[in-house]
Amino acid sequence: MSKTVFITGSTAGIGLTTAQMLHEMGHRVVLHARNPTRAAQTSSVLDAPVVVGDLSSLAEIEAVAEQVRSLGSIDAVIHNAGIYESGRRVETVDGLERTFQVNVLAPYVLTALIPLPSRLVYVTSGMASGGQIVLDDLQRQQRRWSATGAYQDSKLCDIALALAMARRYPDTVVTAVCPGWVRTQMGGAGAPTDVRTGSATQVWLASSDEPAALRSGRYMRHMRELPVPPAAADEAVQQGLLDACTRLSGISLPSV
Repeated sequence: MSKTVFITGSTAGIGLTTAQMLHEMGHRVVLHARNPTRAAQTSSVLDAPVVVGDLSSLAEIEAVAEQVRSLGSIDAVIHNAGIYESGRRVETVDGLERTFQVNVLAPYVLTALIPLPSRLVYVTSGMASGGQIVLDDLQRQQRRWSATGAYQDSKLCDIALALAMARRYPDTVVTAVCPGWVRTQMGGAGAPTDVRTGSATQVWLASSDEPAALRSGRYMRHMRELPVPPAAADEAVQQGLLDACTRLSGISLPSV
């Protein structure tokens, strides 16, 4: 059966390839671009609706959710968008550290504001293994700033976020996915994994009706389940992260 799948950060790399693969299979995709220029570029590559909004702005995240809602029912959401800062600590228009806002707070807010689909996929990274979830310092205001550390922290938070959503919404299949080290602009030309392989697990989870694709609460890479990092598996940490996201965004998750 054809699915409608919304994919954040889908103008290039893994996000765009995921969309193309789903489109090739006959599914309807809804793309997301940071700005109108990127939206126009993407529309020339793939004939699909594109919602526009910069995830480093809470107002624009809310606008993205409104645009998605206007397009009708969504079967799956793939939270693919993410950034890796290359230098100093940067705050957004909302006064929040940008890596945390785009990589963690944005998927939280979109989950809260888009009617709950039957499937949610949160794209993380193998670099999560070097991260920490410090609930009273999620934005590295107290710890020494490290762009790499902030990215690692955010990707560990994404695993915890996915598992928290899986517990909260038992009727939704929720998965955290590490695509591997992929040959994209972020991953670099020397990465060992091609972009279609890096997208395949997300495509399967969003579209397949095989029983194996419908098991919630997992962390996966290349179609295989991985052990969950202990910090992300801690239910108290998961709840603390949800509480922090609620406080920072001013937006609460819908009740079950």
